Amino acid sequence: MRVYLPSTLTLLAGIHAAREIGPAPLTAHAVTPALREWYAGGDLEELEYAAMSAAARASLRLLAADPSVPRRRVVLAAEVPDQVVSWAGYADLGNDDRALVELSAVIPWSGIASGHVDDPAAIDDIVAAAEALPAADAGDDDARFTVDGAEGHELLWYATQELPHLLD
Repeated sequence: MRVYLPSTLTLLAGIHAAREIGPAPLTAHAVTPALREWYAGGDLEELEYAAMSAAARASLRLLAADPSVPRRRVVLAAEVPDQVVSWAGYADLGNDDRALVELSAVIPWSGIASGHVDDPAAIDDIVAAAEALPAADAGDDDARFTVDGAEGHELLWYATQELPHLLD
């Protein structure tokens, strides 16, 4: 199953050094039954894009939580066995993230299919969105607009062999 894991460039450096994403359990995003039901008209590619976008929002939260990391969202796409993915119960917890899943195993570097990272041209909007996130969570419409503006930037695709070059 393809999953999308939110990250940052700083976390990516640690993942690269450890040659794995862990420890388990890990929070990720994937095409879940709840996402399929919500986006019933979407094909698999559209559903995967929705799951990756949810991971990008989670990456923005990681950036907001740590102002010292470079201000670029990072999402790692990985292939994992179906049996390590769990999504039952997330909706019961009141979570409105329909793509949210939990992984019960670490992901080896070889399981990473690709990386998706903001273009440096997006940094100003990402900085503004990370700063506006607390106000957006509190219901401020202007702050929500700023946070939504970050989603207007498409993440660039990187093959796994290119990811270490982002860390230079």
